[in-house]
Amino acid sequence: MTRLIARFDEISANYDAAFVDLWGCMHNGVEAFPEAVAAMTAFRESGGLVVLVTNAPRAWGEVEKQLVRLGVPQDSYDAIATWGDSARAAMFRGAVGRKVWFMGEGHDRSFFEPMKLIEDPVEIEEAPLEEAEGIVCCGPFDPQADPAVNRPQFLYAKQKGLKLLCANPDIVVDRGDSREWCAGALAALYTEMGGESLYFGKPHPPIYDLARRRLASLGRSVDPSRIIAIGDGLKTDILGAQQEDIDSLFITGGLSAEDTGTAPGGQPDLGKVEALATREQVTPTFAIGFLR
Repeated sequence: MTRLIARFDEISANYDAAFVDLWGCMHNGVEAFPEAVAAMTAFRESGGLVVLVTNAPRAWGEVEKQLVRLGVPQDSYDAIATWGDSARAAMFRGAVGRKVWFMGEGHDRSFFEPMKLIEDPVEIEEAPLEEAEGIVCCGPFDPQADPAVNRPQFLYAKQKGLKLLCANPDIVVDRGDSREWCAGALAALYTEMGGESLYFGKPHPPIYDLARRRLASLGRSVDPSRIIAIGDGLKTDILGAQQEDIDSLFITGGLSAEDTGTAPGGQPDLGKVEALATREQVTPTFAIGFLR
């Protein structure tokens, strides 16, 4: 059964480290959430470690620059683990071939920047779909467009047997008051059509392996039972924590605000939270309307 809490500090003494999602928890894509920033800063001041674990398709350095623009201060976290770094490593090892068809927006092209940690990396070359050996999907060309607009290209790709490397398994994200499609929606469509999609982010193991390596690099050994995952994605953040056998705090005022009856700045209806958890077969340890 999920326990409803009003503030993170009600339970924070039970944990030495937190794996914290970004979008929907620390910011909304436009600006930082002051109460969330304060909660994580206080956790660090009490001795806790904060690793920001994000499904962003970019390297951690690019995410850090974005956090500065959004107003998330560096004293509210210790390290960043991005799905992008896990996926980029796989790409440079040749997971989808050398010539790739790129899906995404201009700012996503940092995905192709070299990684020093990969020995003898494959030299990746962008190519038209007709010449590609695989697909690198960082997101839709138009985040507002229905993923189904890509069906003709996906049908061709499937017939060629191309694998799709999904750079962000999130289905949707809220940018301010606007909801946008993410790479995960395209990968799901490709899989539904019979294509093969490769995943590396939450809820899949590689991102948690990276988060633990980031944690270890901070010089402290943390028992898994003393780690809590915080996020607003029931099928990404919370499912991932459940599969990794670590506790979780479900932020209900993000993607699941309507399903959980969470009003702006308020708390969820616990009955609705439990109904949603039963329906999705994912059970958070704790729930709160917004990280504070």
